[in-house]
Amino acid sequence: MVRQEKAGRRRWFEDAELELVVWHDEAGAVAGFQLIYWQKDGERALTWRPGAGFSHSRVDSGSNSPLKNESPILHPDGVVPWHQMESLFQDKSAALEAPLREMVLARLKARK
Repeated sequence: MVRQEKAGRRRWFEDAELELVVWHDEAGAVAGFQLIYWQKDGERALTWRPGAGFSHSRVDSGSNSPLKNESPILHPDGVVPWHQMESLFQDKSAALEAPLREMVLARLKARK
């Protein structure tokens, strides 16, 4: 499934195992992306921004909070499973347009 915001600045691709969010600048260039995936102990987000590189986070959905805060919050997380991410993205991204797929895959391979 693909969701496109009316402003055209964010695109969201969903699969049962992986989500990809892509941000675009005013000129349409990729301004960053985020891969959301699941581990045994919860959801993770791998975010890439030009100039900053990658950040890896655990997603706290807030659903277990006694305050019932249901806004997801990102907390810094440990080691990125790079090979798993490359493999999962390759398996799930065949339907993406080639330039976007190649750019994300190149960033994953470069790890920066």
